[in-house]
Amino acid sequence: MLVIMAKAPRLGEVKTRLASSLSPEAVTAFYCCLLDDTLALARSLGDVEVALMCPDTDVNELAQLAGSAASIVAQKGEGLAAGLTSVFAHFAEGHQGRVIAFNSDSPHLPRSVLEDAFETLAAHDVVVGPTHDGGYYLIGAKAFHLTLFAHDGMGTSSALERLLSHARALELSVGFVAPFYDIDVVDDLTRLAEELRLDPARAPRTAAWLKEWELVAGQPRTSSRTGRGAL
Repeated sequence: MLVIMAKAPRLGEVKTRLASSLSPEAVTAFYCCLLDDTLALARSLGDVEVALMCPDTDVNELAQLAGSAASIVAQKGEGLAAGLTSVFAHFAEGHQGRVIAFNSDSPHLPRSVLEDAFETLAAHDVVVGPTHDGGYYLIGAKAFHLTLFAHDGMGTSSALERLLSHARALELSVGFVAPFYDIDVVDDLTRLAEELRLDPARAPRTAAWLKEWELVAGQPRTSSRTGRGAL
C-alpha cells in the first residue's frame, strides 16, 4: 500500500511557505501539478495499491481530482502527525502488509526510491526517507504503533530525530532510503526546475509549470541550495 499525504488545492491552504514569493493562485496551480505528477508516480509502480490520506473536509475535492487513480481516506484528527497515525491505523492495523506514506509534493522522486522503500521495509519494522534538513519525506511500517508520531515536531529540524527516538523506545528496527528534498521555498522550485529540465517526462505537468514560471519570473538557471522541508 502506497499512501500520499494530500490536501485539497485551496487558495492559501497548500504550500504556504511559497506565499511570500508567489501569488495564492500560482501556489495552488503549482500544487495541483505536484499532486497530479506524484499520483502518476505512485501509480507507475503497477502492483501497489494507491490511496490519498487527507483531512475529512478535503475528501470530495480530492476524489474528483484523483478519479479512479486512488482511493481517498479521511484522517482522524488534525495535522500531519494525526494524518500519519491515521495511515497506519487504517491500513497497517492487523499486520496486513507493508504500508508506505509519502509527500504529495514528491514527483521528483525516482521510482526506484519507492521500490527500495518496499524492499527495505521487508527486512525492517520501519523505513524512513530523510530530508536534508532533519525531517523526512517518507515513512513506512508493517504494523500500527500508536506512539510512533507522538510529539513528533513535524515541520522542524528535529522531526526525524524524534521519530527515531520513538522507534527506539518501541524497539523497532529502522531502515533508510536515499535522502531527498521537499518543495517548500523558491530555491526548491529552482532546484526542481533544473532537474526536470533534463528529464521533463519524470513529472510533465510540474515541468511545464516550472518552465513557464522561469520565463515569467526570469529565474536564474542555476542554484546552490540543497533544499529543505519535512513530510
